[in-house]
Amino acid sequence: MILITGGTGFLGSTLIRLHIHAGIDVVATKRPSSSIPLDLQAHKNIHWIDADLNNYFDLQEAFLGITQVYHCAAAISYQKKEAALLQKINVLGTANLVNICLAQQVRLVHVSSIAALGKNNQGLPVSETDKWEYERSISNYARSKYEGEMEVWRGIAEGLDAVIVNPSLIIGAQAPAHGTAAIFNKLQQGLSYYPSGSIGLVDVEDVAKIMMLLMANTSITAQRYIINNINISYGEFLQQAAAAMQAQVPQKIVSAKALLFIAKLAEVKAFFTNSKPDLTPETARAASSSLAYSNAKLVKLLGYQFKPLAQTLSEISSTLKHI
Repeated sequence: MILITGGTGFLGSTLIRLHIHAGIDVVATKRPSSSIPLDLQAHKNIHWIDADLNNYFDLQEAFLGITQVYHCAAAISYQKKEAALLQKINVLGTANLVNICLAQQVRLVHVSSIAALGKNNQGLPVSETDKWEYERSISNYARSKYEGEMEVWRGIAEGLDAVIVNPSLIIGAQAPAHGTAAIFNKLQQGLSYYPSGSIGLVDVEDVAKIMMLLMANTSITAQRYIINNINISYGEFLQQAAAAMQAQVPQKIVSAKALLFIAKLAEVKAFFTNSKPDLTPETARAASSSLAYSNAKLVKLLGYQFKPLAQTLSEISSTLKHI
């Protein structure tokens, strides 16, 4: 039996759909407050369990009869005041899950992040061999994902059968409004400016399919793989997205200094209004950085053909038109 943590999330729900479409039953965990996607409600092939990653015994009950686990559950935040929450869920929660997988000899595919990768000092795309180094400017989210990944490596050293994946920015037609879909919503509303950096992108279905291929190949263990389709500047990405959506193309570039200044102003405003800023210094720095990631290790292993970006953008545009 297969367990998927974070089953109501963007990636977790996509994994569930691929499994049930293949006729495979799954157990999926969620938080009591989470809403199950409409198409996954009352489905006979899914057994939903309310489980808290930080409640060891609660989580242990979800493992009854489980032989494979996809660990997708995580907290994502770039708000300074939520640093403790990130540590609690992404590090301590992952440690609990690893310990149960070890005790019950369960195979694990763990979803880490490109945020947990190191930097390449030669100007090449970041690969799995580049070492992570602590810097004061590193976000609390990046640190929590790195430390969570270290819990998996600790488990591997203790005999855990596990594979780690590091997806780049995941996009797709069913992204939640508060996630990557926010980019496309802003384009619909009319976005004039774009940041100066670049990013790696990948379709959610590609991530899920690759995770299933890695899980199925039991000869692969104690490895990590970057899952990235394309490296692209924000300007080019937004231009292609706007064209697919028939929206206005952003024309003005925002410098790194200007974006950081705007982010700090947003933080001050949020402090006085007791709200969360849409832009933080951490996200501003990331948006202004030239980031690129190598998928060579994964492609060599699987020979995988990624969905073209134009197709992903077309699917997103079609979905938004029907909302």
